[in-house]
Amino acid sequence: MLVKDNLSVIKQEIASASEKANRNPEEVTIIAVTKYVTIERAQEALDAGIVHLGENREEGLLAKYEVLQDKPVWHFIGSLQTRKVKGIIDYVDYIHSLDRLSLAKEIHKRANRTIKCFVQVNVSKEESKHGIEPEEVIAFVNQLSEYPNVQVVGLMTMAPFTEDKVFLRQCFQKLKSMQEDVKGLQLAYAPCTELSMGMSNDYSIAIEEGATMIRIGTALVGSEK
Repeated sequence: MLVKDNLSVIKQEIASASEKANRNPEEVTIIAVTKYVTIERAQEALDAGIVHLGENREEGLLAKYEVLQDKPVWHFIGSLQTRKVKGIIDYVDYIHSLDRLSLAKEIHKRANRTIKCFVQVNVSKEESKHGIEPEEVIAFVNQLSEYPNVQVVGLMTMAPFTEDKVFLRQCFQKLKSMQEDVKGLQLAYAPCTELSMGMSNDYSIAIEEGATMIRIGTALVGSEK
């Protein structure tokens, strides 16, 4: 299907989920996850009105950036190795996978501006998932005061791939609660107003529980190589 047709369906779902939660659908930003698709498909997403693109590998990001330049807002959404920071830092607007102090230190060192970062939290505590433990979030954020080029704009999680909607909802609720706790600290470097959660299979539930950024790949741009 055309991206614009997929986008129309997704916007209807966003409107429905927002209405259930008594939210304004304009509060929800769609990030088109283009990591598995061609540059042409990413361009189609931009032509359809998408502003935000997400990539999870340095190679994919740089290949698309070479063509698309700064037309989109670029999000790095994958696990980020410390040694890879140097290669991507000049091209991204957001990093969604801050999960350790060594990474914060490297981002601060390599950046020539403030980088908007999401602290990744392993809410479901799956061994296969990256992210810090929920009980460590506050202490971790407090330590980030040492790195002025890192701005904690919000929290991010990857929920389990499951049909258990109750469990999914609980994961998103926990992240929302943690986000409010960090926001309540009123730290200048960590406003933490955003929640990056929800993907193609669960974004409606995520929106109902407070997501402000949803990361949509398959349902929006497909998954062709």
